[in-house]
Amino acid sequence: MSSGPAVPGAPSEPTDPTTSRTSPAPPGGPGDPTAPDDDAVGTEVLGPAEVHRSLTRIAHEILERTKGAQDLLLLGIPTRGLPLARRLAERIADVEPGVDPDQLAGSLDVTMYRDDLHRHPTRTIGRTELPAGRSVDGQVVVLVDDVLFSGRTVRAALDALNDLGRPRAVQLAVLVDRGHRELPIRADYVGKNLPTSLVETVRVRLAETDGVDSVVIAGAAR
Repeated sequence: MSSGPAVPGAPSEPTDPTTSRTSPAPPGGPGDPTAPDDDAVGTEVLGPAEVHRSLTRIAHEILERTKGAQDLLLLGIPTRGLPLARRLAERIADVEPGVDPDQLAGSLDVTMYRDDLHRHPTRTIGRTELPAGRSVDGQVVVLVDDVLFSGRTVRAALDALNDLGRPRAVQLAVLVDRGHRELPIRADYVGKNLPTSLVETVRVRLAETDGVDSVVIAGAAR
């Protein structure tokens, strides 16, 4: 979820805790981000094994680029970015001696920094939580999200992060990059690049939030 993003960092699109990432609706067409997730519709592009391998690879790439976990902080963007950040922390701790995964991962709520609050004024506010005793100042912060789409969620995350302190560097890790960027943002670490059309929907489900790991694409025929 490259040498670094054009604007540091990178997830993704509007997320509701009960829904998956959807693309903007064409006039008169589908795409309501509050629509329920229909697990029976769509083609699975990542299953549990592929999700596991993607996260393991991303964890090793993070360690290689940051040259260790000493100044590393993973901040997941709720909802599904948070369990992904925790999984990455566990994998990093498995290969980095003496690292406590609970000291690596936290959450960064971006709700009040979004530019679409006028469209969705009833969004549920999440929580920003850093590991005990840790600050973002001088750290290499890796923002973690499930899907990178327009880039507006990442922009909001950068604003939220700015209010917490001054990291040494900001990077972005995403499970899926589906394209269609509206801002000059790119991911440093990507589980899978998934070209999509604007009428398609990418649904990410994780065991922690949905009971199973999968990425499903639905919508127009591919």
